[in-house]
Amino acid sequence: MIDLSQDVKYIKGVGPNRVVLLNRLGIYNLKDLITYYPREHEDRSKPTNLCDVIDGEEVLIEAVAVSRVNEIRTSRRNMTIYKLIVRDQTATCTITWYNQSYLKNRFKLGEKYTFFGKVSVKNGLIQMTAPVFDDYGKTKNTGKIIPIYPLTYNLSQNTLRQIIENGLKQVNNQLEETLPEYLLKEYNLLDLNSSINKIHFPKDFKEYETARKRLVFEELLGMQLALLSLKNKYTVNEKGISFSKDVKMSEVINTLPFNLTKAQLRVLEEIDNDMEQDKPMNRLLQGDVGSGKTVVAIIAAYKAVKSGYQMAIMAPTAILAAQHMEEFTKILSKFGIRCELLISAITKKKKTEILEKLKQGEIDVLIGTHAMLEENVEFKNLGLVVTDEQHRFGVRQRQTISQKGKNPDVLVMTATPIPRTLALILYGDLDISIIDELPPNRKKIDTFAVTKALEQRVNNFVIKQIEEGRQCYIVCPLVEDNEEIKAQSVVELARKYKEEVFKQYKVEYLHGKMKPKEKDEIMAEFKNGNIDILISTTVIEVGVNVPNASIMVVENAERFGLAQLHQLRGRVGRGEYKSYCILKYQGNSDVIRQRMKVMQETNDGFIISEKDLELRGTGEFFGTKQHGLPEFKIANLFEDMPMLKSVQSLALKIIQQDPKLENSENKKLQKLVDDKFGQRLEI
Repeated sequence: MIDLSQDVKYIKGVGPNRVVLLNRLGIYNLKDLITYYPREHEDRSKPTNLCDVIDGEEVLIEAVAVSRVNEIRTSRRNMTIYKLIVRDQTATCTITWYNQSYLKNRFKLGEKYTFFGKVSVKNGLIQMTAPVFDDYGKTKNTGKIIPIYPLTYNLSQNTLRQIIENGLKQVNNQLEETLPEYLLKEYNLLDLNSSINKIHFPKDFKEYETARKRLVFEELLGMQLALLSLKNKYTVNEKGISFSKDVKMSEVINTLPFNLTKAQLRVLEEIDNDMEQDKPMNRLLQGDVGSGKTVVAIIAAYKAVKSGYQMAIMAPTAILAAQHMEEFTKILSKFGIRCELLISAITKKKKTEILEKLKQGEIDVLIGTHAMLEENVEFKNLGLVVTDEQHRFGVRQRQTISQKGKNPDVLVMTATPIPRTLALILYGDLDISIIDELPPNRKKIDTFAVTKALEQRVNNFVIKQIEEGRQCYIVCPLVEDNEEIKAQSVVELARKYKEEVFKQYKVEYLHGKMKPKEKDEIMAEFKNGNIDILISTTVIEVGVNVPNASIMVVENAERFGLAQLHQLRGRVGRGEYKSYCILKYQGNSDVIRQRMKVMQETNDGFIISEKDLELRGTGEFFGTKQHGLPEFKIANLFEDMPMLKSVQSLALKIIQQDPKLENSENKKLQKLVDDKFGQRLEI
C-alpha cells in the first residue's frame, strides 16, 4: 500500500523552494497533495472561430502564425513587449506577451498553434493578451479540461498541476478504498482511485461530476458519523445531573433591571427543562451579536449553584472573561453566589488560592480562558459548563472541561449566526436553541460600502465622531504588509494614521501575533477610553463591550466573509450613541457588489449567513476548522444540501444499527471517522 504520509519534498518536481510554497497551501505530504482539489475547471477543449469571439471572453483558438514575433522595448520599467499575429480561416488576431524573451523564436511562420486566453475586440481589431498555448495537436495547456487551483504567490497553475500529476503517478491507483462495498453499490459511487484521478483531470464534465459526487458523499458521511458518535458518547454514558425543580429561574429574572425578550424566555425554558432531566444537557445557544446570550448563561448558573453545584464558563480571551466576571457578579452577588476569574495573567499566589477554594467548593462560578483546561484545575462538584464563542474551541476542548465533573450539563454559546439546517449539521452532537430577536434598546447600525475614492470623506467622518467624544475601530485583513496580497495591513496603516492622517489623536494597534498580555492591556485601554482609534485584525470580533465606540471602518471588506463582517459590525452600537459601519472595498465583480449590498440592506445575522453561504460556499464561510471540525475540502454545504440530507439519514441508520461501527462491513467507516478527527473516538 502506498505511504500517503510521505513528505511532499520527495515528489518529482518539488525542490526546496517549492516545498515552502506548498506548505503555505497546507500541502505537507502526499495525501495533502492529491486531496488538494481544484476550485474549478476551465474548458479549453472547444475551439472558437475568431470571427465569433466576444470582447472579454476567454476562448480557445486554433490559428496559424502569419508573422514573426515582434520585440518592442519600452522605457517604462524596462518592459519588453512581444507581439505575434495569427490567423484562422475567419479573421486575424494580435497576441501580446510581456517580458517573455523565450518567445522571440518560439513560433514558426505558417505553423498552426492553439491559444487559450482572454480576447478584447475593439473597432473590429481582435487582440489576446498573455495566452497559454500549445503546438497544434498537443494538449499540455489546451485542448482539454484544465483544473484551476487556489494558489500562493510565486507558484503557477502549470507548476502545481504538474506536481499534482506527478503525485498521482506515484500513487498509481494504489489507494485503499475508504467506503464499504455495500455503500458504493447502493449509492452508485465511483471507486476512490478513479475519483481522485478524475477530480483533477477529467475527460469531460460528466466524469468530473461523478468523481465529485463520490468525494462529497465520503466527506459528509465521515463528518456526520463522527458527530453522531460524539453525541452517542454523551447520551450512552451514565446518567447526568438532575437539577432541582424547586430552584426557579424566575427568582433571578424578576430582579433584573430590564425585561427579557420572548426569545430569551423561550430559550431559558428549553434550558430549564434540560437541566431538570437526568440526561446531560448538550445544547448550542445561537444568538446574534447583542441578543443577550450572557444573561441566559447567568440565569442557568443560578439554577446550577442553588441546586448545589459549581458552574464553569470558558471564554476565548482574557478580556472577554473579565467582562463576563463583571456581568455575572453584578447579577449573582446579591444571591450570595461567589464568582472568581481564572486567567493566565493572575499572580501565582492568587492562582494557588483560587485552585484551593475551587477544590473545597468555596467558589460557585469559575470564569476563565484556556487556563481552565489545565490538569490542576479541580472542581468539588462541577454541574454546568458554558463555553462562549464555540468556534474558538474545538469539540475536544469542550470534552476536556466536561470531564472535570461527572457528566455535567454543557451549554455552548455562539454569536456566529449559522443557518439552522447548517447548524444541525455542524453541531450534530448538540441540541439547538436560537435567540432570534434583539432587545428593544439595540440601535440599528447604519452601514455604508464605499470605494477608495471616498477615503477622505470617511477620514473626515471619523474625525467628526472622535471630536464628539466617540471612539473608532479600524479593521484590516493583514497583520503586516504582504507583497502577495493587495490589502491593508495593521502595522502599515497604524504607522500612516499615527504619523499623518490622525496624528492629533491617540492611535494604537492590535493583532493576533501579539502576546496575550499585550493584547489585553491595549483592549483595556481602549475600553477605558484612553485610545481614540484602535486598528486591528479580526481579533476584536469576539464579544468585547465598548459602549463608547460608535464607528467601525473595515479596510478591504471584500476579503472578509459576510458573517465575519456582521460580527465586526456588532462591536459598535453597544451604547446609547448612533453607530456606523463603513466597509471600504476594492474590486468591481458582481459577487463583491452583491455582498456589499447585503451588508447595507440587512442587520439580520441569519439572513446574512444564508447569503454568505450562497455567494461563497462553505470553504470560505467560516472555515470549518474554527468550529473544531475538520475543514471541508470539497463539499459545499449550500450546493450539496440535498446530498447532506440523504447522508444524514444514512449516518443515523448506520449508527442506530451499529453504534460503535464494529460490524465487519463498517470497519472502513470506523477508519474514516478516525481519520476525520485525527484520533479514535472512544465511545
